[in-house]
Amino acid sequence: MTTDTDLEAEIQRLLTEHDRIAEQGITVQRRDHLIVLGGEVESAQRRDEICKQISTHFPDVQITCDIGITRAQAPSEVEEIS
Repeated sequence: MTTDTDLEAEIQRLLTEHDRIAEQGITVQRRDHLIVLGGEVESAQRRDEICKQISTHFPDVQITCDIGITRAQAPSEVEEIS
């Protein structure tokens, strides 16, 4: 039987060591009966790939992907400072 801590550690290890993910900035938290992935990545495609890989490797675990997207390009508007 896998404990919550073991499951979180396994998911964190996959996030770090998987060749298509290699992500250290994602948090893994147990909330009630599901695992919540948090943090920020540079694109929606990267977020979707991370969630897909975790769901594929842990099919019996309910995963919620709460990963945000950081703005990676230059701003399109001038910011006025007063």
